[in-house]
Amino acid sequence: MGRTVTPFSIVLSQEEGRLKKFRRALRAEDRRHFDELFEHARRNIQAAVQAAAPEPMESIFLLMLIEMQKEIQELKARLGEAEPKDRFALVAPNEETQD
Repeated sequence: MGRTVTPFSIVLSQEEGRLKKFRRALRAEDRRHFDELFEHARRNIQAAVQAAAPEPMESIFLLMLIEMQKEIQELKARLGEAEPKDRFALVAPNEETQD
């Protein structure tokens, strides 16, 4: 008969549980970041299901990195909109502006 494949949502929870002692050793502030990374992985779990990688942490790390990259790109875009085009006027130190 066919082999039953464990749903990836359960695999993700198992991996998170496997790292429970690691999480507990983190500072409270870092625990929040740890939890957020696993939340990133949960958001795109379907991609990991399709990949069916033999090592699930590989897919989990990639999902986390993809979400982080999306956040970085969004922040860069927002920063680019906020920055004025001519940020600095280059003037020699001994030059005086003439009106």
